[in-house]
Amino acid sequence: MCGISGFFGKSKILPNNILKTLELMRNRGPNFSDFYENKFDKGLAIYLLHSRLSIIDLQKRSNQPFKIREFVIIFNGEIYNYLELRQSLIEKGIKLKTNSDTEILLNYYILYGEKCVQFFDGMWAFAIFNTKTKNLFLSRDNFGEKPLYFYKNNLGIFFGSETRFIESLSDEIFNINSNKINRFLSFGARCLFKDNKTFYRKILSLRNSENLNVDHNLNIKKNRYWLPKPKIKKYNQDDIFQISQNLLVKSLKRRMRSDVPMAFLLSGGVDSGGLTSLAVKKFKKTINTFSIIDQDTRYNEIKNIKKVVSDLKCKNTTIKISKTNFLNKLKDLINYHNSPVFTLAQFLHSELMAKIQKTGTKVVLSGTGADEIFSGYYDHYLIHLAYLKNKKNNYELNYQYWKKYIKRNIRNPLFKKKDLFLKNPKFRDHVYDNSEILSKNLLNPEKFEFKENNYSNNLFSNRRANELFNETVPAILNNEDLNSMKYSIENRSPFLNKDLFNFIFSIDPIFLIQKGYSKYILRKNLQGFLNDKVRNDRQKKGFNCSINTLLDFKNKSTQDYLLEKNSKIFEFINRKQFKNFLNGDLNKNYSSKFIFSFISAKIFLDKN
Repeated sequence: MCGISGFFGKSKILPNNILKTLELMRNRGPNFSDFYENKFDKGLAIYLLHSRLSIIDLQKRSNQPFKIREFVIIFNGEIYNYLELRQSLIEKGIKLKTNSDTEILLNYYILYGEKCVQFFDGMWAFAIFNTKTKNLFLSRDNFGEKPLYFYKNNLGIFFGSETRFIESLSDEIFNINSNKINRFLSFGARCLFKDNKTFYRKILSLRNSENLNVDHNLNIKKNRYWLPKPKIKKYNQDDIFQISQNLLVKSLKRRMRSDVPMAFLLSGGVDSGGLTSLAVKKFKKTINTFSIIDQDTRYNEIKNIKKVVSDLKCKNTTIKISKTNFLNKLKDLINYHNSPVFTLAQFLHSELMAKIQKTGTKVVLSGTGADEIFSGYYDHYLIHLAYLKNKKNNYELNYQYWKKYIKRNIRNPLFKKKDLFLKNPKFRDHVYDNSEILSKNLLNPEKFEFKENNYSNNLFSNRRANELFNETVPAILNNEDLNSMKYSIENRSPFLNKDLFNFIFSIDPIFLIQKGYSKYILRKNLQGFLNDKVRNDRQKKGFNCSINTLLDFKNKSTQDYLLEKNSKIFEFINRKQFKNFLNGDLNKNYSSKFIFSFISAKIFLDKN
């Protein structure tokens, strides 16, 4: 994991801007930093900046920018299958000088051009420049785990792992994207990655699975190298369990490749508990785990955490959430993100990273993406019931399981309606949770117009794919990357594997939920590894906490801060209406989410 930034165009970047940007990049790469500079005819120039967090091959021979003949690369991420690819290069007679995945990546580009990405199992954002053809190639990984932003003006193109790097290298001031702020306040985090716009006008994000080429005339050409179109195939149940388990185990094995200490984030759920259990029982690893605990019973998962820790006999460090210094911590985090922090859960994730950094751990593994791939949300049960009804297959039996085991745990009244998607397959009001009520706080509320990508004609597959690529997961990945990089830690997500995705999305959705169990296939995969009481726990709590745990809203200084008349947030929010909202029931989940969005946006706007 590293930091990258650069410029390709007809302008000279001042040395001071280069040094200033490299200093900003230090968190992402504290072990080494350097830059490559080259000038060509007609004023054309290339600048490539890199800061290194050493994870694989810690020797200086693997420092970047890294060169092979006329090719220069700066790379952020990990190619997890680099050992397999390395062997293939050796068999081709290619001599290698390092043990790094960077050298493997660059050699594959030299061999296969931009099609090299088809060979990679990993997370990446990289730039490769060819000094002969004067072509710049940028690429971002399949799921968008590693960020890559760009900005084009009439002189050329700037790019970087963070928007701050583009600001610094270009020495420009970018205006706030007011539309993005308004949408965030209207609909929350899930609306933010429906397009490639950021919180700054003119700075755009390269999408997941996108390549971008810039030629010597500074013409830009983008293409999507992977656009999932899942199709259901026929498998027998035993094959489903065996193949999916093999793919999960393979993905985890590769993502545990590291030359530095690693740890696992552990909640009380099946996802993180399953990964830690596989690491210990399948791979015989001695591991450290970290957990964060809210005293609010809706989110407290300490019982399941203790069951996993006791079963694995692994070390566990817990952090208890408190009100201590919350606003100052959030201000510091937003300053680093250079944008609002999207959700309360992501603030909690940053608290975990701060604790983990003190232990010397450099890599953490988390369960991100499992709910979307294996089907783990409460609304998935209802989509599943609609699918079964339409197929006339086991509907009544599955409904009875849902009624007996699931309905009682559901807090959102919408998800207690068994025929929600039977009556209206296009129902999506739940995605932007209670936005109609919350938008009354806005001066110019956004009109609800829900759009989603068409990945599949199957509602169940299409909703999960949209959650994975356009709604839930992109927001998590964006904030988790920034949180971990703030503390010079690499964050890995074993469930985000293309082969695993392709297989699970080719399975008939009938198999995804059975006997009242979400993520039924994953639970079967973990049989014999994950503690059975945790593996068979049907209740979903989620990684979250209540806003009331972090702030005392009855405190006068808190109220005064939130209602500051001169705050820029009230260019978006009706102050009088919001004051009334604060006096209402803030224990509701959607209220807690909105209050956090308000605070986060307020801090960001006031900073700018």
